[in-house]
Amino acid sequence: MTSVVIVGTQWGDEGKGKIVDSLSQDADVIVRFQGGHNAGHTLVIDGQTIKLSLLPSGIVRKNKLTIIGNGVVLDPQALISEINYLSKLNIAVTAENLRIAENVTLILPLHKDLDLAREEQAGKSKIGTTGRGIGPAYEDKVARRSIKLIDLEDINKIPEKISIILDHHNILRKAFGLDEISSDTIIDYLNDIKSQILPFMDNTWRLLNEMRLKDKKILFEGAQGLLLDIDFGTYPFVTSSNTLPAQAAIGSGVGPKYLDNIIGITKAYTTRVGSGPFPTELFDDIGEKLGDIGKEFGTVTGRERRCGWFDAVLVKQTIQISGIDMIALTKLDVLDTFDKIMICVGYEIDGKKIDYLPFSENMQNRIKPIYEECDGWLTDTSGVNNINDLADKALKYIRKIEEFIGIPIKIISTSPRREDIIFLENIF
Repeated sequence: MTSVVIVGTQWGDEGKGKIVDSLSQDADVIVRFQGGHNAGHTLVIDGQTIKLSLLPSGIVRKNKLTIIGNGVVLDPQALISEINYLSKLNIAVTAENLRIAENVTLILPLHKDLDLAREEQAGKSKIGTTGRGIGPAYEDKVARRSIKLIDLEDINKIPEKISIILDHHNILRKAFGLDEISSDTIIDYLNDIKSQILPFMDNTWRLLNEMRLKDKKILFEGAQGLLLDIDFGTYPFVTSSNTLPAQAAIGSGVGPKYLDNIIGITKAYTTRVGSGPFPTELFDDIGEKLGDIGKEFGTVTGRERRCGWFDAVLVKQTIQISGIDMIALTKLDVLDTFDKIMICVGYEIDGKKIDYLPFSENMQNRIKPIYEECDGWLTDTSGVNNINDLADKALKYIRKIEEFIGIPIKIISTSPRREDIIFLENIF
């Protein structure tokens, strides 16, 4: 078995979908191992844009097995909607190419209600949730009161589980001014959706280990970014799951010693959706230009992304925490028209230089970036798929990033299109 784990090294939106799609060509199995439909992966195939939130990106390729692992929280409605969306694009999703862990946690409508109610009440303190019930579903999972996919096999045997969930949620709903929910409402909902999702259910940890023993190539697809990790991200402005590559083992049931290569997807500049610290954020026309050229709007929410220069401090930090082996650099072409490009190589706080992002919110808000200036290449790199065709100054920018982060860049993406990519090493 050869396995590759794909994770984003920033705050998400790094272009993981395209890289996963490209690597899926050589993989046998593609696995989602955390998060939910709060992820947004955009693929451009033969001029057609395909946007996915829940299904593994490899689903668009023929003769591939995709798996939604136990570390994911699954919204049945979102799954059904995404399957129907792909069907209209003549991409069939069946039990032949999609399996879902029988012990995956389900997102229920009441989770979404709670998510939105909390965010609305938070006012200025809101963290920028997508409002899709991800956090509340993970809360119920940790509190041992969630409904699992396998529970749908015999809904009549889970009234006690439903009662426990409602005892908790109805207290919260009352506090937020929402109507109480009855057990019948939950049971009716589960009965309505079960026939559409149960055919995909499988014991996926056993399936993955069978694939491993058959020496199949397995690609693990992370969602969000490492700076949104619940433990190592910019807490509390983070997602509700662990986004580090170590989660690939926990969220799928494959032992960690079987994870071979870890690739960090890194945008050639930096973006962030929602609230939270962002040391290199630009509030001027340069930041606006990055957003305009890069079309920086969230795949899931449609929200405008905040933009800034490349932050080598943060990327190096996520590399060290995650054990990343190599980098895939994306959106290099967005920088084509900038005559000067900055790389953040350190921070200053209260007159003292540091080379890491502290966990303290107070300290994070006082950080000032230290920049090194690079010459722009002012040459069109869009569509380049050979390293020898890149401008010298573009190569210098790439080498400068490598110098600061300490590991090699082995993949370079030069447009959203599937074919516009440079591989400097065979991954599988």
